[in-house]
Amino acid sequence: MNDVKYLIGNENITVSPLPTFSEEVCNFLNDLSKAILQSPAGRLYPDLSALAFWSRKGNIQKIKEIYNQQEIRLGRGLCFHIAPSNIPINFAFSYLFSLLAGNANIVRLPSKDFPQVNELVSIMKSVFENYPEIEKRTAFVKYGRNNEITQSFSQKADARMIWGGDNTIATVRQMSTKPRCVDIAFADRYSVCIIDANKILEADEETMQRLGENFYNDTYLMDQNACSSPQLMYWLNDNDQAREKFWNIVLKTAEQKYDLQDAICVDKYTKLCEDAIDNTEFIKRTTNTGNLLYRSELKKLSAYVENLRGKGGYFYEYSLSDIEEFLKIVNEKYQTVTYFGIDAKKLADILLVHNIAGIDRIVPIGKAMDIDIIWDGHDLVRELSRVISYS
Repeated sequence: MNDVKYLIGNENITVSPLPTFSEEVCNFLNDLSKAILQSPAGRLYPDLSALAFWSRKGNIQKIKEIYNQQEIRLGRGLCFHIAPSNIPINFAFSYLFSLLAGNANIVRLPSKDFPQVNELVSIMKSVFENYPEIEKRTAFVKYGRNNEITQSFSQKADARMIWGGDNTIATVRQMSTKPRCVDIAFADRYSVCIIDANKILEADEETMQRLGENFYNDTYLMDQNACSSPQLMYWLNDNDQAREKFWNIVLKTAEQKYDLQDAICVDKYTKLCEDAIDNTEFIKRTTNTGNLLYRSELKKLSAYVENLRGKGGYFYEYSLSDIEEFLKIVNEKYQTVTYFGIDAKKLADILLVHNIAGIDRIVPIGKAMDIDIIWDGHDLVRELSRVISYS
């Protein structure tokens, strides 16, 4: 496969399953964490520092303790990862999850040339010098749109982690694999945010400043491209004063931190115009505060809502009569609910009572991007490993 560029490793990858949470792998993650934090790139790119924070020894030990170590578990063999094209460091989390599960890994990196991806690959190469056995089990590859190459890697895989849009996943799933190959697909999802307006009015300046920064990290930081980034804002106990207080701090934070690219600006304005013209059945009014913040107020809730998606600071809003009102449109497409001022346990209990098919995560504002071993409702270590039973 001459069209494949190997950034790490080569086609002669070693496929020899390791125990889950093997000591060598845990040590590798900790050293990787240190290397990232000591590098200039680790300070420059927030997503790299988040990866380093997750990979530190204390966090991995905490995760390890959750799992029943009475079980004998080994990796499934070789895991092939197809990383999303729009989230730079997602490929690294996917790789590390599978590595902890005991697998060798072929990882297709994003086709787009992200600087933090290049920095991370360079850092990993240096860390691998002390971990030759893990390096033998690792291949990071890049190639253009080529189903034949994807098919070739798929036929070798014992598991596949497929990140992408619904069409991408459907195409990859049609490719032939080993009979026992396990597919974990992370399809297109939709996420929302719920805010109690009364709690906004009660919040002091320090709380609002922190809330603005946390919301920025959930949204603007990745241009709202992540499936976990909220698109629709639900207001409980709604009032105009609370909305103004919240959006003012969001705008202030974006003005300080956000580098609005011309292409995003054009896309956002085009979407605003489309909504004003084509979606009048659902849109009550649209407002924009300069180029950094666009908002559209919804007239009603319907299943169509999940098609309303902004980017780069374009949000939809709706005033809820109560928490249960929005559940009538929730389906398997819904992933994350971020919140401020509500009881997360109460919301989780409501989901159980109503047998809701969607929503896999309920987290405070600021935690939308915190990817972990359990993601999209999948327990990745367990699904990417196998149990050896005995009696």
